[in-house]
Amino acid sequence: MKFITYLLFISLPFLMKGGDILSPERPKSSTVGNSFKNPADKSYKVSKLKSPLKINGDWNKAQWKNIETIKIENYMGQIPPFKPTVEAKMMYDNDNVYVIFRVKDRFVRSLVQEYNGNVSGDSCVEFFFAPDSNLPLSYFNLEINAGGTPLIFYIKHPYPATPYVKLQASEIKEIEIAHSLPSKVDPEITEPVTWTIEYRIPLSMLAKFSNVSRPAPGVIWKANFYKTGSQTSNPNYITWNFVDNPRPNFHLPQFFGTLIFQ
Repeated sequence: MKFITYLLFISLPFLMKGGDILSPERPKSSTVGNSFKNPADKSYKVSKLKSPLKINGDWNKAQWKNIETIKIENYMGQIPPFKPTVEAKMMYDNDNVYVIFRVKDRFVRSLVQEYNGNVSGDSCVEFFFAPDSNLPLSYFNLEINAGGTPLIFYIKHPYPATPYVKLQASEIKEIEIAHSLPSKVDPEITEPVTWTIEYRIPLSMLAKFSNVSRPAPGVIWKANFYKTGSQTSNPNYITWNFVDNPRPNFHLPQFFGTLIFQ
């Protein structure tokens, strides 16, 4: 009888969890791929751009100087031997949102050069965002490798439950992208290197696929920022807002943080 009671005791949490089906509620603590406990959802105040911005990948230019930095430092899965330093910033104006990433890295490679190719296998930075405040689980995933090649889908319901829309080349080209490294990085750069990705996303392009809560003071979007490099010699999966999942998976919008437009 004691043995049966013990089996029920250790099995109950798994049965309540639903096996591999992740509960949308955040646990009180977790140590999966992280060294801290009791993670809290993060928020970021998105400033309005005050002067024209040239998209050139320059992290240090005047318009970005006083903008709050996003720290992307929560690891999913196995922590790699080398830990990149990954930062991002974001701004908006009446017609666009702007994002810049800076990565202090090693083991950098970038091979994919076709739109919507497997860029996440390369050294890659990613911005997943839900631009409709009323549909926080419907999102775009914009993934850009170190060479500046993008992938972007619109996912109306949590992936992979329903089909997703792949944006066409003509639509993707509306996103202005700058990158500091060559379009192809091969062989892999193993010594320390800093690389940047900067881009402008037109709201009009997003509106072809989703309702867009236009950025203005008080408007909220849900989002997460990521860094990966699954097929480099230093595989890494890093997030801004904590994602509680035993295996690396960025397509979990229930773990998005909050963007608050100012």
